[in-house]
Amino acid sequence: MNFLPSISVIIPVYNDGIRLKKCLEALENQSYASDNYEVIVIDNASDEQQNIKGIVNQFSHAHYTYEAKPGSYAARNKGLSLAKGNILAFTDADCIPTYNWLENGVNALLSHPNCGLVGGKIELFFRNPQKPNSIELYETVTAFPQAKLLAEYHGAATANVFTYRHIFDEVGLFDESLKSNGDLEWGSRVYQHKYEQTYAENARVFHPARYSWSQLYQRTIRLAGGYYLRQQITANSTLSKLKLFIESLIKNSVPPINFFVNTFKSSDLLKIQDKIKVCLAMTFVRYVTLIEIINLKIGKKTARV
Repeated sequence: MNFLPSISVIIPVYNDGIRLKKCLEALENQSYASDNYEVIVIDNASDEQQNIKGIVNQFSHAHYTYEAKPGSYAARNKGLSLAKGNILAFTDADCIPTYNWLENGVNALLSHPNCGLVGGKIELFFRNPQKPNSIELYETVTAFPQAKLLAEYHGAATANVFTYRHIFDEVGLFDESLKSNGDLEWGSRVYQHKYEQTYAENARVFHPARYSWSQLYQRTIRLAGGYYLRQQITANSTLSKLKLFIESLIKNSVPPINFFVNTFKSSDLLKIQDKIKVCLAMTFVRYVTLIEIINLKIGKKTARV
C-alpha cells in the first residue's frame, strides 16, 4: 500500500475500565503505521469516570471524551464528531483486536470498489476454554454472525466495522433512539445508497462470551428493545405497527423448533448434553424477548442495561 489513509478508531465504554485497558493495549501495538491512526474513547456516563480517563491517558494513541446521553450510538456519534481520520474503525471496550486488525480492515475496504462497509470477524473466547458453560455454548452458536448479518440484514455489529468518513456524511449518523440494532439500521442505509458491503475474516477482534444468565438476560432485553423500536419507526401506519407487534408475539411465543432441529444436526457441538443446554438457553431468550416486547407495547421501560 503506497498511501496509508488516516484512521480514527471509535470505542464507547460504560463502566468497563479493566477490559478497556486490554483493548487499548492491543490497539497501541498495531501493524499499521503508528502515526496514521488515533483512538477515541467515549465515556458514556460511567460511574468510574476518573478511572476510565486515567486508563485512556496511559496510551499515546488514545483520546478521552465524555457523552452524557445514555446509549452506545449516542457515544459513537460523539466520537464521530471528533474523528479526524478518513477511515473510521469501530470496536467495543470489551474486544481485543489482533495486531493486524487495522491493516487488514483497511485493505479490505480499499480492495473492494465502491465499498461502504466492512464487517470483520468477531471471535469469542471463554473463561475456561476447556469447560464452556451453557451460556457460552449458546453464544458460540448465535452471537455476532457477521457474514450472516451482512448477507441478510445488510449491516454488521459495530464491535468490528470499517467504513469511510464520507459514508456518514452521506447517509447520516447512528440513530440514537435505538437501544440496539442501530448498527444494522445504519448499515441498511449504506446498502440503500448502493454501496458495496463485504466480510473480512482476517480483520479479527476477540470478544468474551457472556457466561451468566444475568448477562444473557441483559443482552436479550437490549436486542429485543432495539428490534422492536426499529420496527415501530419503520412502520408507516398504526395498522402496520400492530401487525408487526402481533407477528413478534407469535414468533416468540412458539418454541423455536427449527433452532432445536438445526442444533441437534450441527457438528459444532459434539455432546448431546451441550446441544440440550443450547436449546434451553434459546428457549429462555425467546420468552424474555416476548415479555420485553409486551412491556414496550404497554409503555413500561426497562432500566439501562
